[in-house]
Amino acid sequence: MTTIATTHRVRVLAAPGDRHEEILTPEALGFIGRLDAAFAHRRDEILKERRRRRDRLVSGSPLDFSIATAAVRADPDWRVAPPAPGLTDRRVEITGPPDRRMTVNALNSGARVWMADFEDATAPTWDNIVGGQLSLLDAIERRIDFTTPDGKEYRLGEDLATIMVRPRGWHLLEEHLEIEGRPVPAPLVDFGLYFFHCAQRQIDAGHGPYFYLPKLENAQEARLWNDVFVLAQELLGIPRGTVRATVLIETITAAFEMEEILHALREHSAGLNAGRWDYLFSIIKTFGHRTDFQLPDRAQVTMTAPFLRAYTELLVRTCHRRGAHAIGGMAAQVPSKDPEAGAAASARVRLDKEREAEDGFDGSWVAHPALVPVCREVFDGVLHDRPHQLDRTREDVHVRAADLLSVRRIGAPPTAAGVRANVAVSLRYFEAWLRGHGAVALGGLMEDAATAEIARVQLWQWLRHRRIDRDDLLVVIDEECAALTAERPYALVAQAAAVLERAALERDLPDFFTADAYSRHLVRRAQVRS
Repeated sequence: MTTIATTHRVRVLAAPGDRHEEILTPEALGFIGRLDAAFAHRRDEILKERRRRRDRLVSGSPLDFSIATAAVRADPDWRVAPPAPGLTDRRVEITGPPDRRMTVNALNSGARVWMADFEDATAPTWDNIVGGQLSLLDAIERRIDFTTPDGKEYRLGEDLATIMVRPRGWHLLEEHLEIEGRPVPAPLVDFGLYFFHCAQRQIDAGHGPYFYLPKLENAQEARLWNDVFVLAQELLGIPRGTVRATVLIETITAAFEMEEILHALREHSAGLNAGRWDYLFSIIKTFGHRTDFQLPDRAQVTMTAPFLRAYTELLVRTCHRRGAHAIGGMAAQVPSKDPEAGAAASARVRLDKEREAEDGFDGSWVAHPALVPVCREVFDGVLHDRPHQLDRTREDVHVRAADLLSVRRIGAPPTAAGVRANVAVSLRYFEAWLRGHGAVALGGLMEDAATAEIARVQLWQWLRHRRIDRDDLLVVIDEECAALTAERPYALVAQAAAVLERAALERDLPDFFTADAYSRHLVRRAQVRS
């Protein structure tokens, strides 16, 4: 086992769990300590810059493509690294939390890639975080087969999806690990544990350590990740450039720095992804103070809206100009027992994927194995035997700052049904999240933290601009709490309502519900051990 010397002692502040010692080895914790020593301060500076930039936008500074990085965008010659083994053909990708059942189902699903999600689809209990790392290690070692108490068997097949891991974002901490009296940045924990245990194993298996990077707001944050990759490879003796990472363009500020983000990561880049729900969340969070950025009910905002068309077409053009894959957004539908409802959901997915494939995307996301055949069929129809369509450079696309910001063209007042839907989704998601479930089927959709975030920030924005009455909203919350109690008498309704009220009803909008709710509800410290 590789020995990583460090003077920064990592302490585990949680009770030991089943097989946790296989992941939380002294060597692995030492590796995290080295990453923390090198990058924790830069992470803090990035969060300060996020706040400064948001304050400037609130004060009226325009959001535009940067003059300072115009040379990067204008240079026609640079390209990202060529696709790594297992990432050449990405026509269907499936996402989900790295619990044992999802791990087996996703790897067997027929998708080309599985994104093991420690972020939006995982409630970050300590057991979920360490258990997810165990699932990945066991899957790579092909020892994850198991049988449930009711006799259902889960066995890995032969043709498995390529694993990509999404660590938590820079804004989150892991409070069960401590260095010098402070918690460790959560992304360094998720990345570090997986990289330490699985990077060489993945290389030996013919792939490599591959990642999805969430919530980046600019190229500076991408450079930080690039430097993390460089040091991690150096510490473990892995050739530089072995890591590959796809960045989710899911913040409005990142949409203005797509080329710069690819450039910052170019030796490790695997492309960009259109993270649609978090993108809408970011727009409201960034411009929620402005009356001209009021979105209508969430269900009415489709990917055909002009500002979203500008965003996705710019993403394809940017990626293909630089030799990078462009991956489409999530199809969140889940199978229905009602044949008519199931057929309608499948038709919606097909239309969504047809639009993406025709626009030039090289693949797309689904949330459930049942959607893999639909997505594959659509992309097969466009790609045929080609692994991607990087040759479609979309020179016809010309996007201005105003195009990315043209939200007012679809503005509409909230409806009573829309308000209730946002309350119902938020409340039920928060309740499930508090019980340790980060991906939850609600109303025929697989909801995760991103959909809960947009639901609650819409409520906040409508309150701020007096589009809804606070007392009326509190009545709806009480009614939905009663309905949830009737559905599940032992549900954590009071706690979920408290999360909703802090996340949506406070004067100042919390950046993310996850940070506050994690500290208040999911941190379970026990005796300190090394």
